[in-house]
Amino acid sequence: MASLIWLVVGCTSEESEIQIPDNIPDFVETSDFDKIDWENKAETFNGNIIGNENKSGIIGADMPSVNQNQKWMWHLWGIEEPRSVKLTVIGFHKETEEVHQILTTGWTLGLGGENNGADAHIPSSVSLPKVGEWAVLLYTGERVEEHTST
Repeated sequence: MASLIWLVVGCTSEESEIQIPDNIPDFVETSDFDKIDWENKAETFNGNIIGNENKSGIIGADMPSVNQNQKWMWHLWGIEEPRSVKLTVIGFHKETEEVHQILTTGWTLGLGGENNGADAHIPSSVSLPKVGEWAVLLYTGERVEEHTST
C-alpha cells in the first residue's frame, strides 16, 4: 500500500553520518538515505509528469526554484484506498547530505483520489532551500518504496 517518488534503491556498506531532524516522523531511518542511487534519475512521462512511471510522479517539478514556494501535484500508483493514506515527503540534498522538509506545510499530507491516470494525488506547496541535486523520498503509511534523484 505504498508508492514512492523519484529515488532509487541500491545498498551501500558505508556507515552513514546523516543527521535526521528531531521533528521528522519516527519511521524515517538514516538507513533509508544510504539506499539512494544517484544514477537513477527521475524521467518525464505522460507528457508533463516527472518521476517513476506507474509508481510516483510530480507535475511542477520541472523547474525548481530555490527558496520560492512552488505548486507541485504528487501522483501515486498502487494505492488502493487513497483517502485513508498519508504521504510523507523527505528531501535529501546530495552535496551537503542534509535532510530537509520541502513541503511548506509539514512532512505529511493526506491523499486524494484518482487523477491523470494515477490512483492517488495531492497538490502541495514545496520550497527547496538549496541549489543542487536532490533525492525525494516518499513514504505512504510508514514505509519507503523507492528512491529517485532529480
